[in-house]
Amino acid sequence: MDIVPDAKDWTWVLERACPDCGFDAAAVAGPDVAAMLRGAAQTWQIRLRRDDVGTRPARHTWSPLEYACHVRDVCSRFDDRLALMLTQADPEFENWDQDATAITDRYGEMNPAEVAVELGRAADTLAAHFAEVRDDQWQRSGRRSDGARFTVDSFARYLLHDILHHLHDVGAGVPADARGSDPVQRGVTPSA
Repeated sequence: MDIVPDAKDWTWVLERACPDCGFDAAAVAGPDVAAMLRGAAQTWQIRLRRDDVGTRPARHTWSPLEYACHVRDVCSRFDDRLALMLTQADPEFENWDQDATAITDRYGEMNPAEVAVELGRAADTLAAHFAEVRDDQWQRSGRRSDGARFTVDSFARYLLHDILHHLHDVGAGVPADARGSDPVQRGVTPSA
């Protein structure tokens, strides 16, 4: 696999809109994440049916299939982390090497139809758990081993950026309600 690992700290998306995908975390409240996550999962389902789903646009860029596998695993990983935040006091999340997982699990060789089912299930489970978060739980905290700290609210919005940004990566667009400005002004047109 010729993918260069992404070592960026993406937590800055909680403070300002992403210039690439247009996601504006400030425009989203934690309680809105469940519905938006379900909507994004539906867009992933459509994208996984295209003939070019396994084709990398460039040698160093994941294919839509590989991105979808990553999104499936992000949903599962974040579901585990959400459970920790809701049941423990300020838990530290276990490290996860997403690039090593992509290689070990052979993302590029997965069956797109199976990935679509798995991604849909993982996203729906996570969305259901976010929908159950009570008002008094949105400010519970958790942290990564690198020191990044989250509340359930910021964690939800951080997750949503990851899912939507990868839709942008595969040319599927980002829903208008997750962008900081009008999609026409940004020049972004969703396409499946």
